[in-house]
Amino acid sequence: MADSLSKRIAVIGGGIAGLAAAHRVTELAREKNLALEISLFEARGRLGGSIATEAVDGFLVEAGPDSLISAKPWGVKLCERLGLGPRLISTNPSRQNVLVVRDGRLAPLPEGFLLMAPTRLWPLIASPLFSPGGKLRMAAEYFVARGGEEEDESLASFVVRRFGREALDRVVQPLIGGIYAADPEKLSLAATMPRFLEMERAAGSVIKGMLREQRGRSNRQSESGARWSLFLSLAGGMQELVDALASRLPEGSVHTGTSIGELARSASNRRWTIRTDGSAIEVDGVVLATPAYTAATLLNAIAPDIATALSRIPYSSTATVSLAYRKSAIPRDVGGFGLIAPAVEQRTILACTFSSVKYAGRAPADCILLRAFIGGALQPELFDQDDAAMEASVRRELQDLLGIGMAPLFVRIHRHPRAMPQYPVGHLQSLRKIDEGLRDVPALRLAGNAYYGVGIADCVHSGETAAEDVVSSLATGSA
Repeated sequence: MADSLSKRIAVIGGGIAGLAAAHRVTELAREKNLALEISLFEARGRLGGSIATEAVDGFLVEAGPDSLISAKPWGVKLCERLGLGPRLISTNPSRQNVLVVRDGRLAPLPEGFLLMAPTRLWPLIASPLFSPGGKLRMAAEYFVARGGEEEDESLASFVVRRFGREALDRVVQPLIGGIYAADPEKLSLAATMPRFLEMERAAGSVIKGMLREQRGRSNRQSESGARWSLFLSLAGGMQELVDALASRLPEGSVHTGTSIGELARSASNRRWTIRTDGSAIEVDGVVLATPAYTAATLLNAIAPDIATALSRIPYSSTATVSLAYRKSAIPRDVGGFGLIAPAVEQRTILACTFSSVKYAGRAPADCILLRAFIGGALQPELFDQDDAAMEASVRRELQDLLGIGMAPLFVRIHRHPRAMPQYPVGHLQSLRKIDEGLRDVPALRLAGNAYYGVGIADCVHSGETAAEDVVSSLATGSA
């Protein structure tokens, strides 16, 4: 890129992926001494997408995600580059168990049960979550033969094949399906949990693979010391990450409340034209960090095949219901991170996080903050309830499961319509076709949770990679 020529890059979408993309452009401009101008456009009046933290009377209420995963390094590394490293906090080390609803009662997830695999025999044997036959079937996974070499299968198919139906219904569906608010019968194993597929292929058994992984992790931790828990947050809530990213962007580069009506490519000067409400802006490169269905609309006239593929990525809607209580209002010990409710239990919540038990600083010392999750692919009708009905249904569940009969100090409901992309079987094959098609669309990349991961760290990686690709194409003249 010639030093005398300034290149303008637009990021469309101000969620965490878009913010990470815009921030990465500013980093690259500084690191490589490039003349880059960044503009970020967000249709809503605020940045952060589903991430938002509200301070209420000494409580910290998260509207959306409350954590990032330390095993995926991109989120932690970004926090450290932003100066937020000292603000990162781990989960409460003394209360890390998860409770599971079984026949209307709560039982702890067996110690050593990791997502779908039991790695310790005696806790599995002693657990009331499974029948004797179900326990035997899960333990027998160690001897189940490898599957075929199919490119993809559903999460449900894989779990039933290796561990049996009871493992799917009682633990895997609420644990893993809940991450994606998805139906495990449709969810792609290769797109969501590839490590388990790799364990089967490499070790011949998921349990064998998990045990090998645990030994390797223990050796590494004994050598270097474990710094973080698996889940991390920020002392002041995840809004800190949004605010830090926004503060690092150049003055005047952020345009909230600005919808994009059209995206066009000029054949004559090879620049992009972005049409907003009443104005047109020319840029050299674009990062589309919007939901896939919004990206499809903007690309329909430019790359119809890509637009069609994007429009076929399904989404589900979820809501979070946060409730604050005095500890004295809760008759049962709610030790642990929270509870999950398998679909076979037919509850009206997917799960409930004990937010102030999971992380410090989420509630005053004499109070507790709970957060229930509603909706998803298996219960879309519950998302459509009005606020009063939704609150009432959550309070009924908390009374039944935790014995909480008193009214909460306050309730906050946050809705996330069409916010959770679903990764159906064949998702990765579809993405390969999209990526191939993008080779013919110069200086434009996609970012967000619709593609290669739904978590904050995944979105950060997606945004940063998209920014790097666009800057590289402009620097090499390939745009």
